[in-house]
Amino acid sequence: MLKFKFNHSLFIKIIRVLGRIHFDGLLYIANRIVARIPSHWIRLAFYRSCLGFQIGIGSYIFMDAWFDSKKNFKMGMNSVVNQKCRLDNRGGITIGDNVSISSEVCILTADHDPQSKDFSGGVWPVTIQEYVFIGTRAMILPGVILGKGSVVGAGSVVTKDVAPFTIVAGVPAKPIGIRRSDLDYSASYCRLFL
Repeated sequence: MLKFKFNHSLFIKIIRVLGRIHFDGLLYIANRIVARIPSHWIRLAFYRSCLGFQIGIGSYIFMDAWFDSKKNFKMGMNSVVNQKCRLDNRGGITIGDNVSISSEVCILTADHDPQSKDFSGGVWPVTIQEYVFIGTRAMILPGVILGKGSVVGAGSVVTKDVAPFTIVAGVPAKPIGIRRSDLDYSASYCRLFL
């Protein structure tokens, strides 16, 4: 019977070699293979080492996350991106500390001008400040800033900046309430095989 022993130093060497690859194949590997590995440690090691993402301690990116670029992604401490999120980081995505992004959220940083003769497009960064909660299947459009402690309701489409501690919902998202401002929690959690 064959026995398999995990070689930690060999794994790190492989990750470093992959990190030197500068072609779209690396992004393909990230989205099609690494994103489906049921190990947070392996995924985070790949994202940090090969793609150069800045991901804080205690933060997790669950399975099947999809990135559009090998750069422009920064995530603070104790934050979570749940499974099957689309993270279009071409224009840059910055996520603060203690942020909870629910399943199947779509964050866009690039678009096209439908009135443009040549269908030209542009990129605008998205900033998500600390203690933000984004509900399932919400969509954040390019250039949006989600202020500290704000909440985006499930299925909402956010087209404009959201003020701190404001709760928004709908299509397009509009303010529906105010959240308490004395927030003091960690959004970090890890679930096995996600």
